[in-house]
Amino acid sequence: MGVDVPLPLGRDDAGRHVIEYVEGVSALDQLPLGHDDLMRVGRLIRQIHDASEKVDLPDSEGWNLLLPAENPDLMCHNDLAPWNLIMGERRVFIDWDAAGPSTRLWDLAYAAQSFGVLFEGQPVEEATLRLRAVVDGYGADEPLRRALPEALGKRAAAMYNLLKSSHGTGFQPWADMHVNGHGEHWRAAAEYVLRNRAAWQRASE
Repeated sequence: MGVDVPLPLGRDDAGRHVIEYVEGVSALDQLPLGHDDLMRVGRLIRQIHDASEKVDLPDSEGWNLLLPAENPDLMCHNDLAPWNLIMGERRVFIDWDAAGPSTRLWDLAYAAQSFGVLFEGQPVEEATLRLRAVVDGYGADEPLRRALPEALGKRAAAMYNLLKSSHGTGFQPWADMHVNGHGEHWRAAAEYVLRNRAAWQRASE
């Protein structure tokens, strides 16, 4: 099955890469998404991962990946989040510049947390239902479901550690993001996910 992505339109007179404009609204402005939309998100992520299996995986050595996965075996988007999903007549993920070798688990963990809104302050039972909808929409098999709760915690912690270390080294834009609210957000998000791991386990069963 193919994947709907913005079409490349070549380069403009200034040499800039031009892509198709996709009409719609950002999923970020629609959060929290309802059950049917979350199921659809899960199916879309599955389509992307299944299609990626047909792409030869390049040597992962030398890739400058911000949050590398252990034992990468699939080309992934690496930022499947509400701010990168356009919702309209088409549902299209944009911003593919971070694509690179990863795994279904690592990619899905980030997407499931962000679309499920598994963040500090969210009622856990509501977040659990949203997480289940994404995972069920994806059609995750039993090994993936068992591994997901732990991966959620690791992925959130990795995001916080990226921001924290970037602040120490001055690596932009993450260094500024760390002190502009993102650092505290992801610190709290990592703690929230770890603290409620039993709920995510129930959602993944």
